[in-house]
Amino acid sequence: MERLQYNHSISSINKALSAKSVTSKTLGTDGFSHTDSTDKNQPYLSRQPDTHGHIHYSDDENAMWQALLERQAKQIPNRACSAYLEGLEKLKLPATHIPQLQDIDDILQASTGWQTAAVPALISFGKFFKLLADKRFPVATFIRRFDDMDYIEEPDIFHEIVGHCPLLTHPAFATFNETYGKLGLNATKQERLYLARLYWFTIEFGLVGQEPENRRIYGGGILSSPSETIYALSDEPDCRAFDLIDVLRTPYRIDQIQPIYYVIDDLDTLFDIVDSDIMGVVKQAMSLGLFEPTYAVEGI
Repeated sequence: MERLQYNHSISSINKALSAKSVTSKTLGTDGFSHTDSTDKNQPYLSRQPDTHGHIHYSDDENAMWQALLERQAKQIPNRACSAYLEGLEKLKLPATHIPQLQDIDDILQASTGWQTAAVPALISFGKFFKLLADKRFPVATFIRRFDDMDYIEEPDIFHEIVGHCPLLTHPAFATFNETYGKLGLNATKQERLYLARLYWFTIEFGLVGQEPENRRIYGGGILSSPSETIYALSDEPDCRAFDLIDVLRTPYRIDQIQPIYYVIDDLDTLFDIVDSDIMGVVKQAMSLGLFEPTYAVEGI
């Protein structure tokens, strides 16, 4: 479940890349946890823009971006859903350096009215939901170090931009995020824990296409991870048809490859979820409680 990615040199992806939580949005073990990331006791700190709104990244940080792009470019063909690839082409991400958020915003606003929001590595639940409700996607402006190339629990700028922003050009994905933010603003603390599972098994780790041979990835947590991009479409995980109440009752962990994925029919199914009584089902799930976890529990 690392957060990784790719570059310029795979045919159909070439064009897209030359032509591209909530560290702020970190979803913790079975819920949201907004924590400063640390690597060998060195915290990740978001980069601050200058007086002109430009964020300056070091050569090492830009090299990290390039290395991630190059790796994931080898994994994406025939694995990412078509809407993601189309969105990636629209973003025209640079291959050799971290893009400026304004460049991403110009494309998102023209497509669905969304924009990014630069945030520090720590924001409140309330701010996270408010940003989504206002059609602003939180992006922590730091990138992982090479020590963390294969695994990072906190979503960095690579995860947010490459994992999520391409699909924010798609109306169903964009509407789902906006509605989710509005629901979260009005939810209780306990309800938010159940809502976190909905986000986890859709926006972060969702698959689309019920037939295995046609199944593709739309979850950003998978699409920003080379190893999970391969694993998610293998015979190893337990892929289940999306059922809202089951999703809300399924525990997860952020520190390992996912044993379970939920699969929607197509991206427009996100519209159907939005139109359902999500909070009513949340209350039902709360009364029933969680399923037994399928992963090892510490101390057992």
